[in-house]
Amino acid sequence: MSPRGRPRAFDREHALTQAMFVFWERGYEGTSLADLTGAMGINPPSLYAAFGSKEALFREAVDRYGTTYGSHTPRTLAEEPTAREAIEAMLRDNARTYVEPGHPTGCMVVLSGTNCSPANRGVCDLLAESRADVRQLIRERLQRGIDAGELTGDPDALGAYYATVLFGLSMQARDGVDLAGLTAAIDLAMRSWPGTDAGYATGAASEVDTAPVASS
Repeated sequence: MSPRGRPRAFDREHALTQAMFVFWERGYEGTSLADLTGAMGINPPSLYAAFGSKEALFREAVDRYGTTYGSHTPRTLAEEPTAREAIEAMLRDNARTYVEPGHPTGCMVVLSGTNCSPANRGVCDLLAESRADVRQLIRERLQRGIDAGELTGDPDALGAYYATVLFGLSMQARDGVDLAGLTAAIDLAMRSWPGTDAGYATGAASEVDTAPVASS
């Protein structure tokens, strides 16, 4: 029998995951302390003792998102053999995650801090830096493809374009667009893939290249 007054066991990892879901769904400023403690199953003193502050908890939640639901981008950009396959897998894998059941729609890094009061500027800065990191990863993967002769073009402009598509998919998912709608947007984005003088680098790209284009 437990001694009187002994607190129940606190699962910090579970509580952090629950906080991540709340921030992801409601945004940083839209999430109250009561929202967090209710979802995490703890009281305010326990929250502060375990995480320090609401912002510190949010920062940990962003890190948790990056190693779980938000891990597709670095993984696909690192693992796929060509730049085109990497960009396409990045878009398609993220799109599926954005609309799958069991968690909020869209991307936490895109949606949870688009507007912040001056007092919470650090939160907006954190998320902006995270999105900038994604753009840089995309740019670097494109640059490797250019260096390998897989495509031609300006890696900065191409990186900005495909990052914009990625972030836009998140907003569309939050607005209720289903996977078919997101897939149609990705299909169109991949049709604009820049080739080389020798043609596209993969068979899938060649099929896209020969697809009929409606005349204006």
